[in-house]
Amino acid sequence: MYQNVYKYDDMKRSEHMAVRETFGWYYFTHQIVEVTGQDSDVFLDEIFANPVANLKPGRARYTTMLNEQAEIIDDVVVFRMEDKRFWVSTLFAFKMLQWFDAHKKERDVAYKNITEQWDMYAVQGPKSRDVINSLTELNVNDQKFFEIRENRIDEIPVKISRAGFTGEKMGFEIYVSPAQGAQIEARLKKAEKEFNGRQVTEFQVMTLTLPAEKGFYYMRDLMHTNPFEVGLEHGIDWNRTFIGREALAEIREKGPEKEMIGFTVDQADVQINHKCFGGPGDPVLKDGEEAGRVSKFTYSFVLDKNIGYILARKGSLKKGDKVMIHGYEAVIADKPFI
Repeated sequence: MYQNVYKYDDMKRSEHMAVRETFGWYYFTHQIVEVTGQDSDVFLDEIFANPVANLKPGRARYTTMLNEQAEIIDDVVVFRMEDKRFWVSTLFAFKMLQWFDAHKKERDVAYKNITEQWDMYAVQGPKSRDVINSLTELNVNDQKFFEIRENRIDEIPVKISRAGFTGEKMGFEIYVSPAQGAQIEARLKKAEKEFNGRQVTEFQVMTLTLPAEKGFYYMRDLMHTNPFEVGLEHGIDWNRTFIGREALAEIREKGPEKEMIGFTVDQADVQINHKCFGGPGDPVLKDGEEAGRVSKFTYSFVLDKNIGYILARKGSLKKGDKVMIHGYEAVIADKPFI
């Protein structure tokens, strides 16, 4: 019999719940592409579906990157570090640089992968602001979400971003030179005792269980979808040109063919295949007919039940519907789950 790899794992549970109840910290540096040049803002505004040229220095925005067919090929956070200097946080820098090369044209713009110049430590959870204030020279009490500021920890220059991939209202990221990373880790380990927090060491907690509870996506969830299918169309400025705009406008007019919705499974020890592990994901059957495929499947430690996402035919499933997945009964639910 299959045994749930999350439900009975006390380490995963304690690390996950630390983020929800006090704070958790972990090292997980996304790849960073730096974009500079006189045309950097105009260039990035064409590359991404959501506008970034109207960002003020020190602010950031989450956005998708589309191909000409309006399919999502990356989802990123763009930081405007200075007037003509941007950071793009991605997990696919190599592919992004190739995409930039293909669309640079004659613009005055330069870009490079600067990931090796920075380590990033996430500090997430209800007590995370208190933790950051105990570390930094300047307090972050008035720092807004998706704002990045210069600061210092023990005279070490750092950049503090209020953001995170856990869905917590209070979450921060510390960017520091790798040469000083060990000193930051030492301070965070001391903060664990003071604020009753934990270091998160389980990669599945960082990237799967925490984000999924809050309805966040991993790029594999988004492959071969468009923003309207996954609820990421909000904030798109249609009064500008961007790659994929024409195809996306047609989808807006006709309506999307699919939608991403949530589901839960009360039975603990179930095995369901999902796109995050490769392949198409298990079929979702309603009244014996396929309504969609499983995009994500994991466990909610807050709800103490299995949760997941389904990419379904638009309108084929509604909240409360009972469906069968890999022989198990599931119930269609709201996403995010908590």
